[in-house]
Amino acid sequence: MRFIYALLFFILIPATAFAHEEGIYGSFKAGISHPVLGLDHLLAMVSVGVISHQMGGRAIWTVPATFVVVMAFGGVLGMIDIGLVSIELGIALSVVVLGIAIAANAQISNALIYLFVAMFAVFHGYAHGLEIPQLATSWSYVIGFMAGTAFLHILGVYLGRLSEKMRFGQDYLRYTGAVSAGIGLHIILGMAGL
Repeated sequence: MRFIYALLFFILIPATAFAHEEGIYGSFKAGISHPVLGLDHLLAMVSVGVISHQMGGRAIWTVPATFVVVMAFGGVLGMIDIGLVSIELGIALSVVVLGIAIAANAQISNALIYLFVAMFAVFHGYAHGLEIPQLATSWSYVIGFMAGTAFLHILGVYLGRLSEKMRFGQDYLRYTGAVSAGIGLHIILGMAGL
């Protein structure tokens, strides 16, 4: 648990503390804090780690690595603003689909999981790329949000492992996935004004 507390402290440091810093170091810290500032990003990033743990084997590192690499590509697309549409909808859908995958204990085709992870990584990366602060050093910001994302994936893997040690932990994890999917659906309904 000390690892989790230290990780959360490091990641959840308020972004306002970084607002007045300039240069590469300030850009990196702003990037690393960005994935945790929005509930949709936070849920999706942790979900990727949980799903990779549920899949087991090499997927524990290949699923998060796929997300981080494709997200970096999406970030570059966002920095040059190629005109990708429905970004927020894509992000909200990632919360729904990844939550459903957790609730299903990742008993979905591995190829389909990799496809969804890569597709949703583009939307998350694109959003990060679009939102690069004007004074930020672009590449250090990209490295920062990649590192923040990787930390959240690690947190998800850790939560998956922790659930194995708890009585009914796997059930709780699956219920948490269903709740996450419900939050994603709520976000989508909010976008539609419902």
